[in-house]
Amino acid sequence: MLPVVLFALSLMLFALQMSLSPTQRLAAYAPSPDFLKGGQDSIRRMIEQYGLNDPFYVQYGHWIGNILSGNLGWSETARQPVAHALASLLPATMELVFLSFIPGFLLAVYLGTRAGIHANRWPDHVVRIFTILGWSFPVYVFGLLMLLVFYSALDWFPPGRLSQWAQAAVTSPGFIRYTGANTIDSLLNGDLSIFVDSLRHLAAPVITLTYVNLANMTRVMRTSMLETLRQDYVRTARAKGMPKRVVELRHARRNALLPITTIAGMELATMMGGVVITETIFDYAGLGQFAAKSASNLDFPAVLGFGMYFAVVLVVLNLIVDMLYPLLDPRVKTR
Repeated sequence: MLPVVLFALSLMLFALQMSLSPTQRLAAYAPSPDFLKGGQDSIRRMIEQYGLNDPFYVQYGHWIGNILSGNLGWSETARQPVAHALASLLPATMELVFLSFIPGFLLAVYLGTRAGIHANRWPDHVVRIFTILGWSFPVYVFGLLMLLVFYSALDWFPPGRLSQWAQAAVTSPGFIRYTGANTIDSLLNGDLSIFVDSLRHLAAPVITLTYVNLANMTRVMRTSMLETLRQDYVRTARAKGMPKRVVELRHARRNALLPITTIAGMELATMMGGVVITETIFDYAGLGQFAAKSASNLDFPAVLGFGMYFAVVLVVLNLIVDMLYPLLDPRVKTR
């Protein structure tokens, strides 16, 4: 079903694009910024050349052909082709996402398990207060508080991706770019000073994303753990005299992971699509900030290209989550 879903999503995106004029849609086919700087006669010829006055299905065929060939048009916001802009900004977003998501997921599983096991006792109450605060904080409020405390007051975690001296170092000829992620590339180049500077800039947005997403996943894990501990097979295992730790962690927690896996998959897909608010608050040059700037500048090719990227990420991660279900619970079988 994955190709069918992607086909439907591409039709929806293209239908939104069809609300634009032929001249505006012509930018989606532009390989360079000079493409649309010709006169009206030149623009009319290019509109005819690309069939932008053709029927819907003909135009869709041309557009999807460009998408499949990697030509997403020219982005005035990034001053480069959309595909190149997405590829260059993706490592920055992935660096931020995985440093936030992996610790957040593991901590959510641990806290949710502890809260479920010790329901209505002090460990549960502490976890619930912690998660309610995180759930109640809007991302932009928590992010601004992080800047106020750790940048304005303490000057520990500055915004941006790197300091000026570190940015000059990573763009110098002697610095080899392997992945585009500053933390990884600095280690591969053997430069610990850039690595430390990169971590300082990552700390505030990582803490913000981890806490906000951790709160939601912990609540789900706690609820799932409580429901699992009430199941008959758990009571039976306890009645047989199995050790409490084995019953709670090996049997109950494994089945309780199914709901949080779904939530975590959606959280990861959303974060990989660009954490717009977080990247904007901390001036972090990633996909989210690029998407926000493109939308505010009415950069149609960039917005459409970003939309297709996000659709692919969302569908693929949903598929991965479905494939993980049988590994977590052998009773779940694909048919």
